[in-house]
Amino acid sequence: MHRSRVHALILDVPQESAPAAAAFWSAALGAPARPDAAEPEFTNLPDVVPDLVTAIQAVDDAPRYHLDIETDDVRAEVDRLVGLGATPVSRWQECHVLRAPSGHLLCVVPVACDPELFAATARRWD
Repeated sequence: MHRSRVHALILDVPQESAPAAAAFWSAALGAPARPDAAEPEFTNLPDVVPDLVTAIQAVDDAPRYHLDIETDDVRAEVDRLVGLGATPVSRWQECHVLRAPSGHLLCVVPVACDPELFAATARRWD
C-alpha cells in the first residue's frame, strides 16, 4: 500500500522568458511572485489553488505545463504509473520524470507538503 496526491501545477517556460512569465501569471492569477532562494529556477505563486503548489519553472525547453505527484513511496508510484502506460524520461534529484501516454510530462516526488495535509488528501493504492 502507498498513497499519492497531486502536489503541484508547474508552468514550464524557457529560461529567458521566466521573469516575464512570472510577472504575467502573478498578475493574471492575483498571486505574488515569490522566487525560491533554494531552487532559483522556481518562482512560486502561493495560494492560487488551496493545497496545491503553483509555480513557474525556468527550463531549457519549450513552454508546457506539468503536474507533480507526491507520494510516500516513490518507487511504488513510479511502478504504478508505468503500469498504466507512462514511460520514464529522466531523474533529477529525488524527482522521477515520466511521460504520460498523452504525451504530458509529470514528476513523481517524495511527500513535500505538510504531513497532515498529505494524510487527509492522498489517495490510497493497494
